[in-house]
Amino acid sequence: MKTRLIELAHGSGGKATDDLVTEVFFRAFNNPALNRKNDQALLDLPPGRIVMACDSHVITPLFFPGGDIGTLSVTGTINDVAMAGAVPVALSAAFILEEGFPVDDLERIAASMAREAREAGVPIVTGDTKVVEKGSGDGVFISTTGIGVVPEGLVLSGDRCRPGDRLLVSGTIGDHGMALLAFREGMSFDPPLLSDCQSLHQLVGRMVEGVPSIRCLRDPTRGGVGAALNEWAAQSGVGIRIREESLPIRETVFSACELLGLDPLYMANEGKLLAVCPPEDAERLLEIMKSHPQGQNAAIIGEIVEDRGHFVEVETLMGGTRLLHWIHGDQLPRIC
Repeated sequence: MKTRLIELAHGSGGKATDDLVTEVFFRAFNNPALNRKNDQALLDLPPGRIVMACDSHVITPLFFPGGDIGTLSVTGTINDVAMAGAVPVALSAAFILEEGFPVDDLERIAASMAREAREAGVPIVTGDTKVVEKGSGDGVFISTTGIGVVPEGLVLSGDRCRPGDRLLVSGTIGDHGMALLAFREGMSFDPPLLSDCQSLHQLVGRMVEGVPSIRCLRDPTRGGVGAALNEWAAQSGVGIRIREESLPIRETVFSACELLGLDPLYMANEGKLLAVCPPEDAERLLEIMKSHPQGQNAAIIGEIVEDRGHFVEVETLMGGTRLLHWIHGDQLPRIC
């Protein structure tokens, strides 16, 4: 390309667009479906039902400890597909670029996406690029869509929680949100805080194979564990009770939240999942999760209860209880 900054011409659909797409995206995402250079991707899918999920990513800063907007865009959408118990098959990626954005940064983001997609075994097969005037964006926004295939007979849904069911989490919570906050504010911790961005479909595959009775899965991203549990309580018409002493939280994350007056239960996570299963299968599911590298810090953190108000309650370390309400507004802006 003639320039190393994004120009409006790069969104015109002409030669400049072709140069950008070819030299940045095709070079990074290289795979047979994409390389046909059509406006769509033709895919051969295995038997089963199709799952589709889409997500948009507007994070600031674009690069952070443990990942960047590219890593986030791939893992976040793969995880949304995986929470249905599906095997992710392919991704699309649409970019909205701001005039003046450095091409070097775009190449770095594309390289992160390509690396994560390659390691996950989920190719980026189609996409789109648009350019907006300087001041009309924030460098780059990315929208990704993923498709996957879920086997016949497997149904995971947030309306399937039943009183008595157990609630599990795959690992430490609040890592992503606190890592971004610390990086933005120039705060340092020992050990350093890192985002937990990772694709969870392989962990999910092992879980549903070993415990097919799992009721539902959810990755607690925006709004954290608190938002996800309130969604389930409303969907299933139940209450949920969790134990504060059982929550896996890194000491640095807990200390930082205490210092800043934040609740880790509302902090975003980008590489953890919540699971609900019948009580008789909880220990088996926990064992399976702990046997996987992404679930070594898994824990049973609570249970589903009967509650006409559909409340989420926390049994505190002091022996009392508090309500974990829906959060109003954001604890932190632009985190995913």
